[in-house]
Amino acid sequence: MTVQNHSTQTRALCALAPIIPVLVVEDAANARPLAEALVRGGLPVLEVTLRTAAALDVIREMAGVAGGHVGAGTLITPADVWAAKEAGATFGVSPGSTPALLDAAEEAGLPMLPGAATASEAMALLERGYDVLKFFPAEASGGVPALKGIGGPLPQITFCPTGGINSANALSYLSLPNVICAGGSWVAPNDLVAAQDWDGITALAAEAAKLGR
Repeated sequence: MTVQNHSTQTRALCALAPIIPVLVVEDAANARPLAEALVRGGLPVLEVTLRTAAALDVIREMAGVAGGHVGAGTLITPADVWAAKEAGATFGVSPGSTPALLDAAEEAGLPMLPGAATASEAMALLERGYDVLKFFPAEASGGVPALKGIGGPLPQITFCPTGGINSANALSYLSLPNVICAGGSWVAPNDLVAAQDWDGITALAAEAAKLGR
């Protein structure tokens, strides 16, 4: 039986830049200028986590930014998937996965970056047709040595590590052959967003965009 590859579009998005900004945005008024700053700096793929009341409005605003690809993070339930899709998200990210969540994403046509932290979780997702996965929480789950270890028996799986990634350790992850990109929040720190220092965020994005290239 041939299993459909559900990661084709996700892989293409992950290949656009070495870092996917993971964004927790409290005020939708900051959404568009924040996305424009990150895209201008060379990070076009953005993950807006559904952790704030404004998250769906933020996605709606960012979806209109030229050159950007906005996705919804922290998808937990099928309802999250449909809400994200309706808001304009072009992909979804989850900390883990459940059959119900993946069923909804496949029905909605929303490309997913599902999370896995163990070999068994990664194998289950591979069996279902997902070969690009989020490794989460990366640092707490063993970091670079763990990803290197998983890569031995599972070379057909590519990862986007997220969780504890920063400017100091990102390159060590990106140097692994089974890592396509990494997710991190340091490129859009809360203090710069609050100050609406978009040029400062563009500068951080430009530095991150050069990592591993």
